[in-house]
Amino acid sequence: MHIKRPQDTFVIMSELVLPNDTNTLGNLMGGKLMHWMDIAAAISSMKHCNCPVVTASVDNVSFAQPIKLGNLLTIEAKLTRVFNTSMEVYLRVWGEDLSAQYKYLSNEAYMTFVALDPNGRPRKVPDLVPETDVEMKMHESALRRRQLRLILGGKMKTEDAGELRALFVKE
Repeated sequence: MHIKRPQDTFVIMSELVLPNDTNTLGNLMGGKLMHWMDIAAAISSMKHCNCPVVTASVDNVSFAQPIKLGNLLTIEAKLTRVFNTSMEVYLRVWGEDLSAQYKYLSNEAYMTFVALDPNGRPRKVPDLVPETDVEMKMHESALRRRQLRLILGGKMKTEDAGELRALFVKE
């Protein structure tokens, strides 16, 4: 299986925020943003595993700044780590008022995708090798985020989450 780098999974997707995308305050609707984030993250995952993927989880999406009607939205998506059949994708969402030449960070999130074989069953994905210091830090912290997701989803016991335990228990 071919080993890939996080930069091989980098996706940039842009959309213009139109009236049908906004709420009554003229802000991009959260559901529409989630839809676009899901597409960008799925493309990033598919670039890595070269097969269909499904969304497994979405972590902590918070809206720091609204994206206004007429602004440009840009989503950056990149894999941080792969596990056996799943991949964690980090997303950053930018808003940009083109006429004022002002760009701002709207939100960040992590999403997890699972690769599927032709029968719709989870399949093993190629390894991901981080290269830069930032990529290595994100790769390391991905295991803690994964353990937290599994605990919150009832798929792991807290006592089995060694990475999280190390944060709270001095041995």
